[in-house]
Amino acid sequence: MARIAVVTSAPPGVEGGHLVIARSLVHALGDFGHEASLVTTPSYPFGHQAREYFDTWRTNVRTIDGRRVDHVITTRYPSYAVRHPSHVCWLNHTMREYYDLWEDFSGRLSPQGRVKESVRRGLIHAADSHFFFWHVKHLYAQSKTVQARLRRWNHTSSDLLYPPAPPRGYRCDGYEPYLFVVSRLAPLKRIDLVLDALATPPAAGIRCVIAGEGSDAGALQYRADQLGLRDRVSFVGRIDDDALVEHLARCRAVAFVPKQEDYGFVTAEAFSSSKPVITTTDSGGPAELVRDGEHGRVVAPTADALGLALAEVMGSAAYAERLGTAARAVADTMSWARVAATLSRPL
Repeated sequence: MARIAVVTSAPPGVEGGHLVIARSLVHALGDFGHEASLVTTPSYPFGHQAREYFDTWRTNVRTIDGRRVDHVITTRYPSYAVRHPSHVCWLNHTMREYYDLWEDFSGRLSPQGRVKESVRRGLIHAADSHFFFWHVKHLYAQSKTVQARLRRWNHTSSDLLYPPAPPRGYRCDGYEPYLFVVSRLAPLKRIDLVLDALATPPAAGIRCVIAGEGSDAGALQYRADQLGLRDRVSFVGRIDDDALVEHLARCRAVAFVPKQEDYGFVTAEAFSSSKPVITTTDSGGPAELVRDGEHGRVVAPTADALGLALAEVMGSAAYAERLGTAARAVADTMSWARVAATLSRPL
C-alpha cells in the first residue's frame, strides 16, 4: 500500500469537474488499497498567476501530517508545479485563457492590456512546459482534446486516460419525453444554442429541463422568454446528486454542446444511465466519446442542425433506447479501478 497525495487547485467558490475528478480518484485509490488524501494548492484572483505558481511550487507534498508521501498525482493547473520524485500528472487543463481561449480573452482587452497579457501568456507557456518536462515523470491527458493542446503549445506528448463517470448509483428508468441539460450556465457551455435549437420548427413541442447555475442564468431565462419557450423549458437551478441521477434515469436524451470542452463528465454520466447524448462537432471531449448515429448525434454547431438532431432522437423512444444501450456499453468499458491502477504505478 502506498500513501498518495492527489493534488489540484481549487478556486474559491468554484465547484468544478476538476474537484469531482480529484475526489473520485481519492476514493478509487482507497478502494484499490492505497491511503490517499486530497491536497488543494493555493489559489488567487486572476492577475496573480505568478504568486499562484510560486506558492504551488513551494507547497509541501512530500509529507502529510508528518508522514511521508510515496506518490503524487496532480491534475488542474498549476498543481503540476509541485515537487516530488514520484509525480504523475493526469491533466484536466492548463489555464485556457492563455491557450485555446486566447483570441476570445485577448479580444476583450485594451491594446495595453493585450501587450501585458501577451507577456504573461509567454511566461505561463514557458512555466508549464518546464514543469511538464522537469517535474512530471509521466503525463496523462484526460481527453484527446487536452492531448492536442499539449502537443500544439507545449510540444509535449502524453498518454490518454479518460475519467469514468463519478461513482453514483446510475440507472435507467425509461425514456420519458423530455430532454435533459445539466451544466454550469456560462458562455462556453452554450445553453443558448440549445434554446435556439428548441425554437426551430423541427424541435417544436420538445420539453426540456435545464439544471445548473452560473453567470448566464438570468440571460438564458430571458432568452427562453423571447423565443416563446418558457411553457416547455424549465430552469431548475442547482440540483443535488440524487436529483441528477433521477433526471438521467428518466429523461429520453441529454444535450451537451459546450465549446471545446476538456472532457465533460456529462457525457460519461449520460452513458452510464443508458441515455444518448446530442452534441456538436466542435464540443471537444464530448465529440470524442459520442459516435454519430451510434451513441447519440454529433452535428454542426448551428441551431438548425441541432434542432433536427433533437427532433430525431426525441421523436422516438425506441431509437433513443437503441442509442442509449450502445452508450451504456461504452461506459461499461471505463472504470475507476483501471484509472487507480494506472495512475498509482510505481515510477
